[in-house]
Amino acid sequence: MDKIAVVILNWNGVKLLEQFLPSVIQFSAEATIYVADNASTDNSINFVKENFPTIKIVKNDGNHGFAKGYNDALQHIDAELYALVNSDIEVTENWLKPIIETFDSEKQTAIIQPKILDFKNKGYFEYAGAAGGFLDKYGYPYCRGRIFETIEKDNGQYDDNCELFWASGACFFIRSTVYHELEGFDAAFFAHQEEIDLCWRALNEGYIIKYNSQSIVYHVGGATLQQGNPRKTYLNFRNSLLMMVKNLPKKGLLSTLFIRMVLDGIAGVRFLFQGKFQHTIAILKAHFSFYGLFFAYKRKRKDFQIQQYYSVKSIVYLYYVEKLTLFKEIFNRIQYIKN
Repeated sequence: MDKIAVVILNWNGVKLLEQFLPSVIQFSAEATIYVADNASTDNSINFVKENFPTIKIVKNDGNHGFAKGYNDALQHIDAELYALVNSDIEVTENWLKPIIETFDSEKQTAIIQPKILDFKNKGYFEYAGAAGGFLDKYGYPYCRGRIFETIEKDNGQYDDNCELFWASGACFFIRSTVYHELEGFDAAFFAHQEEIDLCWRALNEGYIIKYNSQSIVYHVGGATLQQGNPRKTYLNFRNSLLMMVKNLPKKGLLSTLFIRMVLDGIAGVRFLFQGKFQHTIAILKAHFSFYGLFFAYKRKRKDFQIQQYYSVKSIVYLYYVEKLTLFKEIFNRIQYIKN
């Protein structure tokens, strides 16, 4: 068994592999590196074989998205730790060392996220994860260093190692035993929110999720599905509701879901006034899909759900009404964070 496997999921991403694999190879001497290919139709596989012969390849039988793509590939990878790394990530020197040290010294820590900065603007945090994630009561995610569309400059304000609610799937470290115990990502999600769902399920089982600022990576973001893509809006809104059905505490489950859906409706109206009609339609489609899946997902609920899952009651209210756009401005409202 390897100590750590760096696993890069790929689908028709030969240009990204050409650009970003060199840094992974250069700075990952401790790891065995894999490309997990979702049945690409470009020359990704041949490119890796010809140019990076030390990298191992796992071939999936179709494009099953992020969730099932990793689930299928990781069945064939034997390692103590998995580093699930997007194909548009540039890693840095010694990025693995502090992660491995934390796992070795903190046995209850199951998932870790590094500091994620913007590849295109390296002094700033990157949207997908920044310095670690939290949820509000109604399931809206936000990060230290990124609240909705406001992204902070990295001035060392998050150079700590604290507990999180969720770690970004852009660069996601997890113990293999925990991954398989939890049966991996929810394959029906396809992509988006699946890492938050997995983290929530890990917390329900008593595991700890950490942020480690000594490990730094740079993420392009949106390289496979742009932030403004209606498909992304659909998956985010649908999957968030499904995740809540599985993981919310039983008390208040339906009332919390109802308020969340009202807030989604307000978001849809906002998109309408902005002229983003396709995003309004995407939210409607997400809700209709959710109705059809509600009872199936209700059956997925486990016997125990943590009660204190949220850090603030409504990040939507704090951001859009109180105009608190920076994490430090709402820090004194947060109930969850632990150093």
